Amino acid sequence: MLGWTVLIGGRDADRGKKTAAEVGGQPLLLDVTDEASVVAAAASVANLDVLINNAGISLDIESVVTATGVDAFRRTYETNVFGVVAVTNAFLPALRLSAHPRIVNISSGTGSLTWSTGPNPQFDFQAARTGAGAAYRSSKTALNALTVFYAQALAADGIKVNALAPGLRATKLNTRAAAAGGDPAEAASGAVRLALLPDDGPTGLFFSWDGTIVAW
Repeated sequence: MLGWTVLIGGRDADRGKKTAAEVGGQPLLLDVTDEASVVAAAASVANLDVLINNAGISLDIESVVTATGVDAFRRTYETNVFGVVAVTNAFLPALRLSAHPRIVNISSGTGSLTWSTGPNPQFDFQAARTGAGAAYRSSKTALNALTVFYAQALAADGIKVNALAPGLRATKLNTRAAAAGGDPAEAASGAVRLALLPDDGPTGLFFSWDGTIVAW
């Protein structure tokens, strides 16, 4: 509707083509954990208006003091944190050619320290045992910190950087998400809203899918 070309990044070529066809976009082979793949993908994109960092994994549902191993943390951070840094840095040259560059980092409400603490936390230790565990939740907290850093570092370039909590959606993130009834398209509308922010719009903030601001 806006006349934009939408690139759908994915590490599986066949699934990427299928998804791109479903949404009317173009597939882009990209594995955020593979440096060569990130470099090749960025080299194929001459200019870019919006980067949405959506890749994320959730491997653990247990407590950090019991079953969650260090390997789960490494693998989770490799995608959820280091992958965001690698992709963002690789695509910055293309973003800087845009008149209205935007970056949207898909985070999680479970990464909010405010929502995880206090007398009536939305997400606490017990919730982590049935949902996202320590590795996933802390990786999203780290992503939130990165969002603030990038927003400040890129402000002079006019690049707005915000984080989005999409809410629990029916996806393949983990078994709890797969059983959820939330429509992914509803969360996607929140990402689109941040992608289309006006030049006087906010940067360095954490939004819920419905547009309200989430406390860090």
